[in-house]
Amino acid sequence: MKKILSISLLFLASAASASPAIVAHRGGTADAPENTLPAIKLALENKADIVWITVQLSRDGVPVLYRPADLKALTNLQGKVSQYTAEELAKADASVKWKDKGLPENLLNSPIPRLKSVLSSWPNTRFFIDIKSPDADPATMGSKLLNVLKETNSLNRVRVYSTEDRYMEALPVEIPRFVTRSETRTRLATISLSHECLPPSQKMDDYWYGLELNRKVEVVEKFTLGEGVSPATLTWDKEAVDCFRSQGNAHLIFIGVNSEEDYQKAKTLGAEGVLVDSPAKAKSWAK
Repeated sequence: MKKILSISLLFLASAASASPAIVAHRGGTADAPENTLPAIKLALENKADIVWITVQLSRDGVPVLYRPADLKALTNLQGKVSQYTAEELAKADASVKWKDKGLPENLLNSPIPRLKSVLSSWPNTRFFIDIKSPDADPATMGSKLLNVLKETNSLNRVRVYSTEDRYMEALPVEIPRFVTRSETRTRLATISLSHECLPPSQKMDDYWYGLELNRKVEVVEKFTLGEGVSPATLTWDKEAVDCFRSQGNAHLIFIGVNSEEDYQKAKTLGAEGVLVDSPAKAKSWAK
């Protein structure tokens, strides 16, 4: 009995001290033009373990990497991604906001890449794919994603995320995915506010959760004659982590970890991964 107890304690101590995987947010949005091939290359050179990329559909139904709703936010084009073909987007410059920041030439003049070219360029890299397509049909997005993942033999090394449940619900069953953001947020809020541990809404072999380490929210209190709104912060703590892990094989990815203090907190809580803007800075935290 003592031997079993000792082994269990050793396992728990080892799990608690394991370093979270460094996940490069948008390929390392603080280090290079986000969601571009040079950014991904740099993130991997800076020891990122996983790359988080953002996907939209072009006018001709091709999954490409871009995040904002308007191209003018980061490129020399304007309008929606869905107004341009993948070929036209490949001629855009997604590095215009970086021209005066002293980046090396190899990080500038970066076009908007196709998802297929990204997955083909790094066949052994793990990717988290975030759907941010504001006007794409969810079923079409799911179908186009599945085609690319099959063509590149990538189903075993990707996982899909979205802030919008409609995209998650329309994904083909073959595609690995995160638990919806809304469910993750609701369960964390319930633990934080009422200390009630809710079970997952559906049975899965394992559960991947992605949410900010600290998430600012508004708490709405209903009254007979109206309502009151108060600011609050949802934050992961031991109680929350224990709850999620007690309800199945849980994998926790904490978003917005951009300081060594937050990284150490995530490590103490046993997070599987942390989403960072700068892999260049984060590579020193795990030492």
